[in-house]
Amino acid sequence: MREVEVSRFVAVPPVEVLRVLTPATVVDAEGSFDVREVAETDEGTVVTAGRAGLELRFLFEEREDGLAYEQTEGPLSTLRTTIAARPRNEGTELVARSAVAVGGPDVVNRLAAWKRRGELRRALAGIADRV
Repeated sequence: MREVEVSRFVAVPPVEVLRVLTPATVVDAEGSFDVREVAETDEGTVVTAGRAGLELRFLFEEREDGLAYEQTEGPLSTLRTTIAARPRNEGTELVARSAVAVGGPDVVNRLAAWKRRGELRRALAGIADRV
């Protein structure tokens, strides 16, 4: 398993960032998959996403400072992510952390972490563009 972290400063207060930080927005902003369905369950918000014959499900949990989510169905053996919006210098620091594993050789996990870092950068940029 590999862990990655990215951050981005946004010159608006956290309350404004949290308004646009939704499960569908995050999956869409990551840019790898299209959101197909969003459903509220007793466990949290489930986002079904996919592309080109591949379908994944993510279970989201709201937190005071953002979101936490994990892949519950899909090709990865582990994918857990948090996105937090924290006050900083009259704005917000967005911090995304993710643990990812494919379940194969370490070189494959390194590639998955590299791809995940790119997805998280796109997600934070997409969130910043929406505020």
